[in-house]
Amino acid sequence: MPKAPPSLPAARLDRDASTPLWRQLAADLRDRSDAGEFTGGFPGELALGVQYSVSRHTVREALRQLRADGVISTGRGRRPRLAAPDPVIAQPTGMAYSLFSSVEACGLVQTSVVRVLTVRADGVIAPRLGLEESTPLVHLERLRLADGRPLALDRVWLPASIGEPLLDVDFRRTSLYEELARTGIPVTGGQETVRAVVPSRAEHDALGLRPPSAVFSVDAELLERGEAVLLDVREPQEWAAGHAPQAEHLPLGLLTPEAVPRDRPVVAVCRSGNRSGKAADALAAAGVRVHNLTGGMQAWAQAGLPVVTDDGKPGAVA
Repeated sequence: MPKAPPSLPAARLDRDASTPLWRQLAADLRDRSDAGEFTGGFPGELALGVQYSVSRHTVREALRQLRADGVISTGRGRRPRLAAPDPVIAQPTGMAYSLFSSVEACGLVQTSVVRVLTVRADGVIAPRLGLEESTPLVHLERLRLADGRPLALDRVWLPASIGEPLLDVDFRRTSLYEELARTGIPVTGGQETVRAVVPSRAEHDALGLRPPSAVFSVDAELLERGEAVLLDVREPQEWAAGHAPQAEHLPLGLLTPEAVPRDRPVVAVCRSGNRSGKAADALAAAGVRVHNLTGGMQAWAQAGLPVVTDDGKPGAVA
């Protein structure tokens, strides 16, 4: 059978590669979306199956990943569509923020109602942690109270290999970070993304809010000090202008899975988060535990974190 011309979507999938077709499809759709191809509407499942000559299952797996990444939104019986961009404040934190400590420092008593504490698998959360979809996770959900008044809904996901010692902890009045430190895993930094959202009806009820109310949603990816490799994938001239002091440099064009460590998580960073997002997708497809630093070096610098040149002098984000 003659091969499809390279311009056709089906020709962009390598059926002999070790990367699953659905991952290749998701990556190609992301590229097409970034290039502005779908401003007139996102193709449906059947159209994508025809375009790429793949099964409906492959299409659904790709769409599920794009939905988890916030690229598209879908619903039962509804055609996929590009997700509306959310106003986001992204801050790479220099140290872990503890709600427990902050509430107690204000002279209030912080307690929690533990709603869920269990081990389960989640096919959406696990890939965000750089794990296989079937990886067991410890899931902790708490209603946080300040002097008995609802303050926040707290949902925590940890690899079971790290979180299992926490299953016997009484979380009604303690800090997650303190309990992790007791198990030998001190959390000292990470990445926070803050969004304004409208909570679900159940969340309204739990927080004692009158609908419709707006709240802040904070997604935090936390890392142990020294655990992760910060990998800067920008071009040499960008790196020379300024970079994070602890970063390692490997331009995107030279990046291969074999060039990065497998014994520690990798945090990919570029100027704004777009190129490093593609790098993270490629590394994740090769089995690397990888995160993308949302907002890139721009957000890093805006958070007041150091940017230096190779000789240790103050640098700038180019």
